[in-house]
Amino acid sequence: MSTELRVLRPTEWDEWYGKLELAFGGVAEQADERAMWRDLTEIDRSIGVWDEDECIGTTSAFTFRLSVPGGGLVPAAGVTMVSVLSTHRRRGVLRSMMRRQLDDVHALGEPLAVLTASEPEIYGRFGYGMATEQLHAEIDTSRVRLTVPEGADAVRLRLVKPEDAREACEAVYARKVTARPGMLARQPGWERLPLLDPPGDRKGDSPLLCVLAELDGEVVGYARYAINPEWEPAGPKGLVRLYDFEALSPAPRAALWRFLFEIDLTSKLRARNLPVDAALLHMVSDIRRCAVGVRDSLHVRLVDVGAALEARTYAAPVDVVFEVADAFCPWNEGRWRLTGDAKGASCERTEDPAELELSVRELGAAYLGGIPLSALASAGRVRELRRGALAEASTAFRSDVAPWLPHGF
Repeated sequence: MSTELRVLRPTEWDEWYGKLELAFGGVAEQADERAMWRDLTEIDRSIGVWDEDECIGTTSAFTFRLSVPGGGLVPAAGVTMVSVLSTHRRRGVLRSMMRRQLDDVHALGEPLAVLTASEPEIYGRFGYGMATEQLHAEIDTSRVRLTVPEGADAVRLRLVKPEDAREACEAVYARKVTARPGMLARQPGWERLPLLDPPGDRKGDSPLLCVLAELDGEVVGYARYAINPEWEPAGPKGLVRLYDFEALSPAPRAALWRFLFEIDLTSKLRARNLPVDAALLHMVSDIRRCAVGVRDSLHVRLVDVGAALEARTYAAPVDVVFEVADAFCPWNEGRWRLTGDAKGASCERTEDPAELELSVRELGAAYLGGIPLSALASAGRVRELRRGALAEASTAFRSDVAPWLPHGF
């Protein structure tokens, strides 16, 4: 097959994005949503593969900063808009795009590449490891009660138009970013994403709603949600669909949850994306009636092993030599000595004997502190060569709070 892989030209975006829509089922996005992604697309980081005059493959990257253990923000390429037309499968198109993209990321000096996967099995072969999970729940609010901490009654709740509260909500979000690994520092334009509410996508839901939590006149939390009204002969059983939730402390957090649980004419609350250590799990009276589930979220790829491991801190002192396998990005292969603690770290090439053996995929999975190296070792994906090295590294890599990606890209 004779194809051309090249950087996208601005005049080609509509065709390129149209092929992405086709690959994801052929349903065109609403005009507002399409316009937002057009504005956010970084054309010079977008790649198309062309078979004569037809675009048959797409991928792009966003320029992000990702929070890591220790509170640092690390440059990361947000890999996105990946597709190959079904007419051109099994011809190396995806591999060629991943090859070009990671070469470009490396040349730019970004230590990390990250993505969310429509099909998780695809990206492991390119060195991406599942690093964060997200919790979803459907709560029977007619039967589940909340334990509310002291101070919740002092929180003022105020319903506002989502657009009118944008700046206040973004300020709360920004304060949360460095407190939890896996979050993205939102660049200009990304504040539009949580407000996206195309009428054609509501499927019976109300327009997007927003409630603010305030203490002493300051916004300290918010929830964005919609209501799907439903009735049965016995009465109302509406659904509250929660899209976005942030709070700076326990009192506003509890006040917001109590509000969502007690919305008139509803009996269910569906949350689609919460951290796996969400405080809500420890506030409800009956966890079994919350239908809690977990799925993969952010996949992380170390593009520069040394720079990436130096960019975060460690929960306990660590001095370990890794033997890293990385056939797709061979500049990472070999032995690396990681030394670090809660104050900082160094990761350099070494000729010393290896103490842990693993691939770059396992380093990506463990990088944000949510997936223990010990768990990966129990699955046969990490091999201990010095007794005690696994426990030392696994303890050091952990994060006190679970890493979490609040929104996709």
